[in-house]
Amino acid sequence: MERLKKALDLARAERDAQRLAAAPAPQPTERSAAANTAETLVLSHTRIASTDPSVLRANGVMPADCSGPMGHAFKMLRTQVLQRLRQRGWNTLAVLSPTPGEGKTHVATNLAIAIAGDTNHTALLVDFDLRNPSVHQRFGIEPDIGVEQCLRGEAAICDALINPQEYRKLLLLPARGPVKNSSELLASERTRQFTREIKERYANRVALFDLPPVLGADDALAFAPQVDAALIVVGEERTHREDLLRCFEILRNIPIIGTVLNGSRADASLAY
Repeated sequence: MERLKKALDLARAERDAQRLAAAPAPQPTERSAAANTAETLVLSHTRIASTDPSVLRANGVMPADCSGPMGHAFKMLRTQVLQRLRQRGWNTLAVLSPTPGEGKTHVATNLAIAIAGDTNHTALLVDFDLRNPSVHQRFGIEPDIGVEQCLRGEAAICDALINPQEYRKLLLLPARGPVKNSSELLASERTRQFTREIKERYANRVALFDLPPVLGADDALAFAPQVDAALIVVGEERTHREDLLRCFEILRNIPIIGTVLNGSRADASLAY
């Protein structure tokens, strides 16, 4: 635990020392009536998928009202993330981990739920872990169309969106299954256009991208420059110091807004 905290502190210090003075943060833009109407239309045409509370609990998915033992931790994380995004006028975030099994999909899923619970925001969770997609499994949903089909030009984004029942302001863009040549697909021009559309369409929507582990393949590095910032998830007694520092080095050109220590035994919450 102590070694991991020291590694986190060292990595943060090195990044801060290299960072140039920040330019004045852009002011958030007001959503127009037309934008509100457009989002209402998208939601009205989105597939609503039923969910089973027992499946959600078994997979560590919070209720929509963020109640339960994890609610406080993820509300705290949500507030810190939204504040840092707002300071820069950002609305897209990659959720990453150095290696598998550190809880990045767990964090991405529940952070998206917490953001959707905020009065001023909606949330979109995109499963870009195309080597091992699991977002749909956590909700107990079988998608008819996967995000990979959108990236290939085989389907429209609106046809792949899913609104889990009871999660009124949360949208999912799940993948149906593992994808060959996933890093090439994530680095493609079509994916860049896809990401720009998500960024620019709604001013109050935060899009979270669940990406593969950084050290396992080049998928995360191929896609990460397309989003505004990254959040790094590390697992207590799972993440090695050397892997964490290597992860920061690989992502040195990507703004990292924070790290989440998942599975801490210190208390029931997440450390940020």
